[in-house]
Amino acid sequence: MNNLNQEITMIAAVEKDNGLGLDNKLVWHIPRDLKHFKDLTLGHCIIMGRKTFESLPKALPNRKNIVLSRRKNIAYNDAVVVNSIEKAIEETKNDSKPYIVGGGEIYKLFMNYSTYIELTIIHHKFKSDTFFPKINLNKWEVVKRLDIKKSEVENYNYSFLTYKRKKWNM
Repeated sequence: MNNLNQEITMIAAVEKDNGLGLDNKLVWHIPRDLKHFKDLTLGHCIIMGRKTFESLPKALPNRKNIVLSRRKNIAYNDAVVVNSIEKAIEETKNDSKPYIVGGGEIYKLFMNYSTYIELTIIHHKFKSDTFFPKINLNKWEVVKRLDIKKSEVENYNYSFLTYKRKKWNM
């Protein structure tokens, strides 16, 4: 699968039907979730698809930005572009905990390579056109959960969940 000294972690925020966003944008704004994402990924490699990278205002600072794309003729000043899962993982070889940050197709590709999933579930329905893959609870278990209630500072009820792979049999 992956380097045994690595814990590849997928990190995402989804609405209650696993939607990730619409028109290559997030459709909610939850500052605490953005801080959670930053706190976890800072100083690590982050792997994403081209559309996700291009949706960002700039490469995410203090992280090695790795863009996985089928396109052979693209280059970015502030990101490494690779054309295969293996090359993406190779770029993370010095990081014990690289993160997969989207989008939907990239999450599907890395589902069998990941040890953890950090998932924020917003308990609200939003129109979405991109989705996080269904998590097979025979292979994954929730090892940590924090529920946040809607309040004057929180626009929605949501939960931070950490899933861990039960075992490496596919």
